[in-house]
Amino acid sequence: MIPARPSRTALGVARRRAAHQLLDDPLVLDDPLALPILGAEQRALLEASVRRRVPPSPEQHPVARALRAFLVARARYTEETLAEAATAGVRQYVVLGAGLDTFAYRSPLPSVRVFEIDHPATQAWKLERLAEAGIRVPDGPTGVAFVPVDFHRDQLDERLVTAGFRPDEPAVFGWLGVTMYVTAESVMEVLRYAMGRPAGSAIVFDYALAPARMNHLQRVVHQQMAERVARASRGSRASSRRPWRVILPDWGPGGWSTSTEPPSTPATSRAGGTACASGRSRG
Repeated sequence: MIPARPSRTALGVARRRAAHQLLDDPLVLDDPLALPILGAEQRALLEASVRRRVPPSPEQHPVARALRAFLVARARYTEETLAEAATAGVRQYVVLGAGLDTFAYRSPLPSVRVFEIDHPATQAWKLERLAEAGIRVPDGPTGVAFVPVDFHRDQLDERLVTAGFRPDEPAVFGWLGVTMYVTAESVMEVLRYAMGRPAGSAIVFDYALAPARMNHLQRVVHQQMAERVARASRGSRASSRRPWRVILPDWGPGGWSTSTEPPSTPATSRAGGTACASGRSRG
């Protein structure tokens, strides 16, 4: 992401979640706010695109469909993980790299407070989108806390506590579409923090596979996405770095149970050379 500008990848993910509402049946992720949060202009462009028959809409391309399936499957899995934890008494949900995620504004869990972590520029842009769409932002002790964080520079624990997060209480962390763009040190720092929370805590995240573990189609999509990220990052401090990082965590840290690639079809679990993983605190 270019400093002082909102994330282009956040818009791309939001657009695909919205396309899911228009094109796919049955819905994996039923999100009535996915279209409104795009804003009037982006929504009109998407609706015109999906109506197009000649030439076919790019949203109907097999690669686009596979990527869309992965994005909504990972979101659905994360929200189901949170729902399960909430029944056990968890009352905190941290969305790392929230982008235009809409869970906090359609949450069926009124006792769970949501902490949205993102770059300040992206958060400001999201607040504009919410206001223009007339989407209510929950407030109060179980409302939404917006926590500006630069993963390259800021201390996540300090920012969260300042926003009202209780580190002595369990929490669920959702970290989708971020680890590929930050350093391995930053990834492990966040994982260590999440793993240090009390019993009942959980984290769900995705990560890039090593190219050697991909099939041909996955490598093609992986390369396309890497080139897209590189174009978007030109002019930023990170432009000289490798734009798409391979992160292979060391699974199974003490005190946590882990699983990779929650049950799904190959298209949803490995689209574009990415995979999902989750971990739960055993106390």
